[in-house]
Formats: sequence, C-alpha cells, structure tokens
Amino acid sequence: MREKFCLLILTLSFCLCLSCAVNPITGEDELMLFPEQQDIVIGRKYAPEVEKQMGGAIDDPQLQSYINCVGQKIARVSHKPYLPYHFVALNHKSVNAFALPGGYIFITKGILELLQTEAQLAAILAHEIAHVIARDSAAAMSREIGIDILLSAVTSEKTHPGVLAAADLTRQILGLQYSRKDEQEADLAGLDYMVSAGYNPYAMVETIRILQNQQRTSPIEFLSTHPSPVNRIAYLTQVIQTKYYDLARLKIGKEDYQQAVLARLK
Repeated sequence: MREKFCLLILTLSFCLCLSCAVNPITGEDELMLFPEQQDIVIGRKYAPEVEKQMGGAIDDPQLQSYINCVGQKIARVSHKPYLPYHFVALNHKSVNAFALPGGYIFITKGILELLQTEAQLAAILAHEIAHVIARDSAAAMSREIGIDILLSAVTSEKTHPGVLAAADLTRQILGLQYSRKDEQEADLAGLDYMVSAGYNPYAMVETIRILQNQQRTSPIEFLSTHPSPVNRIAYLTQVIQTKYYDLARLKIGKEDYQQAVLARLK
C-alpha cells in the first residue's frame, strides 16, 4: 500500500510538471510527459539489460574507445553537449543502431562490419544522437509502453504485480518505432552534427546505399519505419548540395576505420 501511494504521488508530481518544451532540432513546442533528467534515469536503468539481451558489449577496449571517441566528438557539437553520452558496440549479428533516452547509444557488430569509413560510422551515431536530443525515444516509450509502467519500473528495484520485469520491458524498448517525420528530422540534424564535427556529409548517403543493398538480400527490421532509401538519398543530397561547402576538407577516414574496427572484428 505504501509503495502504491508513493508511486501515485510521484505520478501526480510528474503530471503537474507537464509542460511544453522546445525541441531544439525543430524549434517547435512539444508536450513532455516527464523532465529530461528522467530520461537519464531511464537510460541508465535499462542500458545494462539492453547489453545483456543484445549479446553484450564487444570485448575489445580499443574498438570500444574508438566508437566512443567518434560519438563524443559529434555529441560535443550537438544541441545538448551536456548529456552523459555513452556509446557501446554490441556483439550482435543484426544490422542495427538505436538509442535509449538520456544519451545511451548502441551499434551492433552486424552494422559495423558493413561500414567502410569513419565518416559512415559518424553518420549513424549522429542520427542516433539526434533522436536522443529530440527525445524521440522518450516520447515513443511513453506512447507505446505507458508512462505509468515506466515510472513504476524506474522507481522500484523489485518486480511487483502489474509491473513488467526489466527483461520484458527491455524487449519492448528494443521494439520501439519512430515516425517517418522523426527519422527525417534525425537525418537532417545528423548531417549538421557530423559536418560540425568535421565529417563529410556524403557519408550519410553512402551509408543509406549500403543498408539499401543489404536490405535486398536480408531484410533489416529497423528500416521499416524510415523513409524509403530513395527518398532519403534525394533529400539528403539536395541539402548537402545547397547547404554545405568546401567538403574536401572534411574527414572520410577509410584507413582509420579499417584499422580501428574492421581489422579487429576479423
């Protein structure tokens, strides 16, 4: 009874805190169900379970350091450089990358093996960073899982009747889907971030082509919610050609990626 009362008070407190916050990527006011600090709490709680369910982190400190360095470089020039970003390469054969609220970003071995350059890695991480900044994952969790379940799980160390176990809730988190609008916004914001971090934006177009080719032989589930590859390539190319200049100075990093990732995954 006491725990239910505490949860009720906490839920009411969050409801009283409901407010419109400005999405720094779109400049639009959006209703937020809980404060940004709670994103970090949720991400921290479920990141270990995500790693567990996705085969664990790749056991290679140098590779992990490289992935983290590229991610942190992009995060520093994002709209929210103050978040505690974590970048982890997972030992999983699926072709995937995803983010938890609060800055917890994962990329699988399956997708790392397909990439060819550091700039392509930067493109994927920049896209996921944009989802974190727009709080797309937090919004999807609230919409698809339910704010009451999330609050119950975060505020309780034990599993009680009516509260999903961490493993079950994590499976739901891994299945979250964004809207095509969210995905396009993440593409465009990711372009800005990677250019600001010194990477050639055409790498994002290259990455989409790589995934498009892979999709022809082996369906990639997470691409189902993205705009079609043809549309993504079209709008990204148009933006690159009209917005960015002096691209020759921007990094591609083929040799760096070969040595830091591909050579170590063999």
